[in-house]
Amino acid sequence: MDPVPGLDLSLPPFDLLDDAGRQRLQADVDIGFHPGGSTLIEAGRDSPHVVVILKGLVHAFQVDDRGRAERFADYGPGDVIGAWAVMAGRARLSYRAEGDCLSHLIPAATFRQLLADNPRMAAYFNEGLATKGRLSSGSERREAAELMVIRVGEADLAPAERVDGATSIADASARLRERRVDCLLVYDREQDAPGIVTRTDLLEALTHKRLPLDAPIGPLASRPLATIGTGEVLFQALIEMTERQIERVVVTEGSRVAGTLGMAEVLAHFASHSHLISLRLARAQSVDEIAEAASGMTRLVRSLNLHGARIPYMMELVSALNGLIMRRIFELAVPAERRDGVCLLVMGSEGRREQLLKTDQDNALVLADDLDWPGLAEAMEQFSAGLAKVGYPPCPGRVMVDNPHWRMRGGEWRERIGQWRHVHGGQGALDLSIALDARPIAGNAALFPPVKDALMALGRDEILLHHLAGATLEFATPLTFFGRVRSGGAGTDIKKGGIFPVVHGLRCLALRHGITATGSRERCAALVECGELSPGLGRDLPQALNVFQHMRLDAQFAALAEGRAPDNHIDPARLRRLDRELMRDALHVVKDFRAHVRSSFHLRD
Repeated sequence: MDPVPGLDLSLPPFDLLDDAGRQRLQADVDIGFHPGGSTLIEAGRDSPHVVVILKGLVHAFQVDDRGRAERFADYGPGDVIGAWAVMAGRARLSYRAEGDCLSHLIPAATFRQLLADNPRMAAYFNEGLATKGRLSSGSERREAAELMVIRVGEADLAPAERVDGATSIADASARLRERRVDCLLVYDREQDAPGIVTRTDLLEALTHKRLPLDAPIGPLASRPLATIGTGEVLFQALIEMTERQIERVVVTEGSRVAGTLGMAEVLAHFASHSHLISLRLARAQSVDEIAEAASGMTRLVRSLNLHGARIPYMMELVSALNGLIMRRIFELAVPAERRDGVCLLVMGSEGRREQLLKTDQDNALVLADDLDWPGLAEAMEQFSAGLAKVGYPPCPGRVMVDNPHWRMRGGEWRERIGQWRHVHGGQGALDLSIALDARPIAGNAALFPPVKDALMALGRDEILLHHLAGATLEFATPLTFFGRVRSGGAGTDIKKGGIFPVVHGLRCLALRHGITATGSRERCAALVECGELSPGLGRDLPQALNVFQHMRLDAQFAALAEGRAPDNHIDPARLRRLDRELMRDALHVVKDFRAHVRSSFHLRD
């Protein structure tokens, strides 16, 4: 079929189509003429076409609550507009021709069918950034990208074999061999829910506990069950097993047990070395061995990123592995008999589970009020030094457990939190913001809830919240008057201009509403649930964070390849055209959110 003049199908997003999709597009596309001043797409309505601009200039604008048109962006030849209006049935912006324009018109029905038939192109639009710019037409990468949307129910599940808790070890071993499974679900009259016994559990019962073959397996069962739903993404199962250091999870479909899923079945779908990293970490007996096991982390993240893994999944997996690393170093530094008296907290991006590449140490310690341990300071110095050796550099602000300021007894924590109530700026406000993202990862987690309760009680102080939320407006959104991305000599600092306003604004709103979650996405969902955020803003904010994280990660890997230290800067000039449009769109979401925070907390710029 002859190509359509002016429509280059080798450029994104059309390079993500298969041959059949390209042929369908060429057959159905039409030419449109738009006189100067005419509206191509109107906000609030659907669009009969997706529009690819061939010649001319189109302005996108939105009308504010006073009826004034606010310029959003300019689009020229090669730009695609109207995709969201076709997919969602409602345009967010209006588009007006500046002078006469020519375009290619893709019928809405054709476009929807192209998305249905081409998962990579659907991911491009549905995920915001997802695989755009990373996927070629090669089959290897196409298959890798599609693995990121495989559901647990599509995997090769093992049958769920059920036995009574009175079953003997000998009979249970025979059942495992007969059914060719690795675990049994154990139902016991004395327990409200089933437990699980694995082949390893039976082996340890015989060899280490020296139990007789006729001993019942009920007491050996592990509870509660680690479960995952059939509708969850398979990659999530990998995260769960990595974080919990287990080899198998129970798969549920509603209230029904559908089967079990083991690490072997998961790894059959993924060319990932994360499980090998976790195994090596579990076996490590020194900081050097931990560092060697963790050395593959950056390579793992690079591989997942190149294959189109979604940012939230990558961050959860990295968080799980970081947690394993920190717990192993903690166990080397803190004697077993002292661990009940201390609780290790991670804070900042690690506390929110929003870390990708290793960054500064942000941690603290909650001590039991009656702890008497002369060797505490030395152990914490050993722990911090161990993290640095593995690749987590010391925090410039000294937010670390080897700093006495960040290791306190429970009562001292509550006293410090009471002081933060009366400090409306400076280091105190910074310390409070960091602490609000804290979560326990090692030691005695029961020491943390009273500290968490004291932090959440600050949400009732509107004066404190007003001052704390003011930091959301501290850094201006890097957009020019005409909606273009503003960039300095080093590029755009996407942490200051994009990530921080969203993260901190959500943190403050969550504190006001008593939301205990630490992750930005979880906070956002809870704020929509309680009516603080609109569903539209609740959908767009996590998407904007995904865009910023993806682009920053790409820039950081580029810096590493060029021998430079990775930072938070993105050079818009090095982005592909559609990536620049996506970044601009995400920054406008930040702008809208800042306006919401300003109104909610009665702030001034």
